[in-house]
Amino acid sequence: MRIDDPSDFAAWLREFVRCVATTEEVLAFNRLFKSLRRKQHGENSRVQASWVNIAFSFAGLKKLERPKMNLDEFADTAFTDGLLKRAMSGELGDPVGSGKSGDPANWVVGGPKREPDVVLIFAADDRNDLNDEVAFTATSLFPSTDAGGKLVRSGASILYRQDGDVLSKPLDGHEHFGFKDGISQPGIRGLLRDGTPLTPSQNPLNPGQGKPGQDLLWPGEFVFGYPGQDPKKEIDEAGADPLKNKKRKAPARFARNGSFLVIRRLHQDVGAFHRFLGELGTRFKIPPALAGARMVGRWPSGAPVVISPAEDNTSLAEDDCQNNNFEFADEENKKPAEPVTLTGEFCPNVKPPEHDPDGAKLPFAGHIRKAYPRNDESESIPGLNESTTQTHRLLRRGIPYGPQSASALGAPFDDNVDRGLLFLAYQVSIVDQFEFVTKNWVNNPDFKDGGTGFDPIIGQNGDSTRRRSFKLGLPGETAAIETDQDWVIPTGGGYFFAPSINSLVALAGDDDTSNAVPKASKPKKKKKK
Repeated sequence: MRIDDPSDFAAWLREFVRCVATTEEVLAFNRLFKSLRRKQHGENSRVQASWVNIAFSFAGLKKLERPKMNLDEFADTAFTDGLLKRAMSGELGDPVGSGKSGDPANWVVGGPKREPDVVLIFAADDRNDLNDEVAFTATSLFPSTDAGGKLVRSGASILYRQDGDVLSKPLDGHEHFGFKDGISQPGIRGLLRDGTPLTPSQNPLNPGQGKPGQDLLWPGEFVFGYPGQDPKKEIDEAGADPLKNKKRKAPARFARNGSFLVIRRLHQDVGAFHRFLGELGTRFKIPPALAGARMVGRWPSGAPVVISPAEDNTSLAEDDCQNNNFEFADEENKKPAEPVTLTGEFCPNVKPPEHDPDGAKLPFAGHIRKAYPRNDESESIPGLNESTTQTHRLLRRGIPYGPQSASALGAPFDDNVDRGLLFLAYQVSIVDQFEFVTKNWVNNPDFKDGGTGFDPIIGQNGDSTRRRSFKLGLPGETAAIETDQDWVIPTGGGYFFAPSINSLVALAGDDDTSNAVPKASKPKKKKKK
C-alpha cells in the first residue's frame, strides 16, 4: 500500500493495530493445535486460525514519524535505501537494464513508482476465512461515513495484491519445482512469560539444538532488544543486543521487539527447470531427480542427500528427528556426545550427525549448502566457521503463488503462466543477513572454494550474459556445468520493518507523543507578505 495522507492513515492504523497477531498468540495456538493433533492420532485438527501482520518501508515510517522516534538512527543502509535502489545498483545480481520481467524497472510491485510504504500480510488455515479477513480490511481502506455521517478516509491506497497458497497433493508443502520446502529453520533460544521455551530442546545428544540439526540461536539475530550471536564465541554463548552493535544500530525505543522483513516475489520457470534436469539426466545417464537433488541438496521428498545420497527416502523425509541431522565439516577431534535427559517431548534414538567435508554427497554449489553452510570451513576464506555463519541466518517463510504446473520431472511442460514463490525473511540486519548471503555466498562462484560456481537454483550472474557455471560432481562430469538460463527470477518485493505492538501504537499516535501530527502531514506555514 501507499500512504497518501499520514494523518488519516494514523487514524486507520489506530483501529487496525488490535488485529495484528503477536508471537505469544501464534505460539499458544501452535501448542494447542499440536496437542489436539496428538490426541486425534495425527489427524488434522479442526482448530483453525487467521493471522494478520503489518510492516513498513523506511519511506513509509518517515511519513508517520513522531517526535523522539529517531528513525534516522537505523544504521542498516539496505533498509534506508530500499530494495529497488539496491537492486538497480546491480548488487543483488538482478538483470538490471535487460528489459525483461526480472529487470527492477519492470517489477510488478516495488519497481519505479510502485514502491509500497506498507505491506499487510494475511494467513489462515481456511481459504474462506482468509478471504473474509482480506475483504474486511480492504473495505476499511475505502472511504466511508461514520455514525455521525462524517466522511472517513484511510489515507492509503492499494498498490498491489498477491495471493499465495499451498500446492495441492501430492505437492502440498512443496514449491513449484516439486521439492519439499521450509525444512531447515533456526531454532530460537529464550522463554515465554509462562516459562515455555520458544524452541524446546529435543536432541538428547545436543541440548543446544531443537530438533537434531536445528541449532538454537539467540533471538537478537531476528528481533531487536535481545542478545544476538557473537562471531568470536561458541554458538551457545550470548553476544550483544543488536541495539548496542554499531553495525546493527536502530532507534532503541522504537525498534525494540521489531524486525526487518525482506520480501522477494520470485517467478519460477518450472518447465525450463525440469527440461534442464532432463538434459542433465540424458547427458550423464542419471535420473533427472538425482540431478535435481544434487542441485538443491535434498530429494523432492525433502530427504537430504548428505544422509541419503543415492536415492530418495520418503520415510527419512517425513521424520523431522532425522531429516535435518547433518553437518558438513568433519568433527574428528570432537568428543562423542553423551546423551542427556530432557524434559517434555524429545527425539528418541538420535544418532550422531552425518558429515560431507569434501562435497562428495552434496556439492559445494548445492543450494542448501550455499545458502546455509552450517559448520563448513574453507582455506580460501579463513573467517568461515560455524560461529560466523550463525550471524548470517534468516528466519525464512515462503509460500507458492500462481496455479500449480502440469510440468513434472521427466515430463517438462511450458505454459508461460506466472507462478513462483513469495520469499519472506526476518532479521535484524538486511546488510549482514539477506544481502550478505546473496552477495557473498549464493551469487559468489568462488564460495566456498574457487571454482565452486553459482548456486544453481537462486544464484544470479549480474553481467549481461547471465551465464552461470557450477560443479555438481555427477558421474562423468569433467568440467563445470554451464547455463545462461535463470529459472528463478525476481519480479518484485521490498525491504520493510515490522514494529512491535507498542511501536505500532506509537505510529498510530496512541502513546505519550500521540498528540503530535505525523511529520509528513504538518501544514506548512504561510510566508508573510
